[in-house]
Amino acid sequence: MRPAIAAVMVWAGLLGLLYLALAAWVVRHRYRTKTGIGDGGDPALARAVRVHANFAEYVPITLVLLLLLALAGWGSLHLHILGGVLFVGRVAHAIGLAGSEGPSPGRAVGILATWGVLGVASALVLLTALG
Repeated sequence: MRPAIAAVMVWAGLLGLLYLALAAWVVRHRYRTKTGIGDGGDPALARAVRVHANFAEYVPITLVLLLLLALAGWGSLHLHILGGVLFVGRVAHAIGLAGSEGPSPGRAVGILATWGVLGVASALVLLTALG
C-alpha cells in the first residue's frame, strides 16, 4: 500500500472513531433527557447535536480532498500534517462547544483548523488538477 493512502486511512480511522464518540455523547444526552428527536429544549443536548452535526458537515469533504491528494501523488508527510491538524481541530471544537454555547478558545481553534485544512486541501487539489 502506498504510504500516502495509508496516511489518509489513519486519519479517516481516527476521525471515524471521534465521530462515533460524538454520536455516543448525543445518545447519552438523549437518554438522560428522554428526548428522541430534536433537543427537547435542553441546552447540553442542543450543543451535543451541533458538535456532531458540525463534524458531519466538514469532515467528509475534507477527507475526500485528502484522498484525492494521496491519489495524485502527494506525500504522506503532507497528508499526516493536514490530517493531524484536522483531527486536533475537531477535538478542540468539540471540547470548546461542549463547555459553552458562546465563543470559546477551543471552538475558535477548531474552526480555524478545520477551515484551514479545508482551504489548503481544496487549493492543493485545484493546483494539482490544473497543473
